[in-house]
Amino acid sequence: MTLTTELELQKGSMVSQRQRTLKVSIHLSGHALFTGTHVHLKIHPATAGSGIVFQRTDLPNRPRLSAKLEHVQATPRCTILGHEGVIIQTVEHLLSALLACGIDNALIEIDGAELPIFDGSALVFVEQIEAAGVLEQEELKAVYRLRAPVSWSQGDVHLVALPSDEYRITYTLSYPHSSVVGTQYYSVQVNEDRFKKEIAPCRTFCIYEEVAPLVEKGLIKGGGLENAVIIKDNRVANPGGLRFPDEMVRHKILDVIGDLSLMGFSFLAHIIAVRSGHSSNVAFAKQVLTKMERL
Repeated sequence: MTLTTELELQKGSMVSQRQRTLKVSIHLSGHALFTGTHVHLKIHPATAGSGIVFQRTDLPNRPRLSAKLEHVQATPRCTILGHEGVIIQTVEHLLSALLACGIDNALIEIDGAELPIFDGSALVFVEQIEAAGVLEQEELKAVYRLRAPVSWSQGDVHLVALPSDEYRITYTLSYPHSSVVGTQYYSVQVNEDRFKKEIAPCRTFCIYEEVAPLVEKGLIKGGGLENAVIIKDNRVANPGGLRFPDEMVRHKILDVIGDLSLMGFSFLAHIIAVRSGHSSNVAFAKQVLTKMERL
């Protein structure tokens, strides 16, 4: 079998995939990173075609908010969704896990404005999805591909999307002011197995000296060594060290997956990112959205 034929079969198989949801509900609770509040989270199976939807159970009438680009309100070190006064903060890790595990439809109930951070990675979400099990639905999954290359740049941040027969993310991270981070590069095909092993365990990270003013102002009330890699005095402060030598760039890929999932469908493309963050990921996704066509 030729490589071209194999890729065509992979693409055809993806197009014929059915939509997926959870077999049973997931119940989680934990502290939020920015607000520091303790929140309860329930992820329920949902009907085909409903997509990923959040529901604030602590607000009157239990309003719902779909995970879509049009609902992104802000990106201050995380991604915040909002509409008509309803806010859901720090959604990127859960969205990344749902996308990588192939969950198309889910209702996410939460009794607060921010998702729990857990250990700062997406591993808890992946493990819980696996434990709940995945249910295939009758309706077929909508899969899109890129019609033409797309690029986005601002200063030293660059993003490019290239037509491809797979979903791949290649990321270059550069922190010249930190020898611990330095320059890191990673490239991965986005699928459930590789995500679980290579991306999901990777935690959010920060340079302590950069976030200390935010901590002093009370803007990061739930952060600590238990839920982030903290680099202080040019060394990793966490007692257990890093989970991977390049954990930081892998976490950046995790964030890209979550942010781009807000386009609302599965797609094939090779995403190349250099020093991107949530705001650039979202701006880029809006451009990519205009160049997609359904397979």
